[in-house]
Amino acid sequence: MAARELQTDSGSHLRAWLTTETPASRLQARAVQAYLVWLAFARNPLGLIGLGIVLALLLVALFAPWLANHDPYAQNLAARLQPPGSPGHWFGTDELGRDIYSRIVHGAWITLKIVGLVALTAPLAGLIVGTVSGYFGGWVDILLMRVTDVFLAFPRLILALAFVAALQPGIESAILAIALTSWPPYARIARAETLTIRNSDYINAVRLLGASRLRIIVGHVAPLCLSSVVIRVTLDMAGIILTAAGLGFLGLGAQPPTPEWGAMISAGRKFLLDQWWVATMPGLAIFIVSLGFNLLGDGLRDALDPRSGS
Repeated sequence: MAARELQTDSGSHLRAWLTTETPASRLQARAVQAYLVWLAFARNPLGLIGLGIVLALLLVALFAPWLANHDPYAQNLAARLQPPGSPGHWFGTDELGRDIYSRIVHGAWITLKIVGLVALTAPLAGLIVGTVSGYFGGWVDILLMRVTDVFLAFPRLILALAFVAALQPGIESAILAIALTSWPPYARIARAETLTIRNSDYINAVRLLGASRLRIIVGHVAPLCLSSVVIRVTLDMAGIILTAAGLGFLGLGAQPPTPEWGAMISAGRKFLLDQWWVATMPGLAIFIVSLGFNLLGDGLRDALDPRSGS
């Protein structure tokens, strides 16, 4: 009983520490803000479903060697085109007798790799371009935004195809191409946010204290733009996955025998009428993961955007 009361008191103290209106340190202020964002996010059931799907993708990617029941590259022509539910093949087999379930499980790591690398590079580049453009203005703004307009003038998949064709087909080229075509929207968002805050009293006070332009941009302007950029990143994940799958479908992304979901759909499209599972199973994987990122993005938008109100 005493241990339970002690645990209850500890939980109450922690909750009070996380909900105080007068934080005693910067660390506590950030913890309070993060906790309030989580409370707002937890009130969105669809957002929680999206978070669950994304976490499931992460776990499947990390534990793929243990979750898969076959070697994703092993061929068995005697068991080719087995339907779902066949002994030992939950999702069936493809035209070379490879287990589709095992290939989808191992393909989760490739999808996570693409999404992670693009999410670490494109938003950062867009944030730098947007904040610099919005803060300096003048000819710097004109030059950077015209370059951004050139990239925005082409559909992402078409521009990615051009970049991959200029390089060579492969997963690394696909990641680079997607990153190079994904940064302009983040630059636009960061520029718009910077234009609204660059002449605010807060920034003017920091400027009067003698802070350099670099310090103002990195330490004060960019953090204020992060919430909008994070929301856009999560909403763009589905588009990144579909672009990667499109490159794989066209043979310009991951190359055989890599178990990339788009390449699996491309290989199975010739069997779509009679052996539907060959292309349908990886297509369902793309659909579920894309849906998860969309739901997560909607939940984060509602939790992080103060204008959404709750």
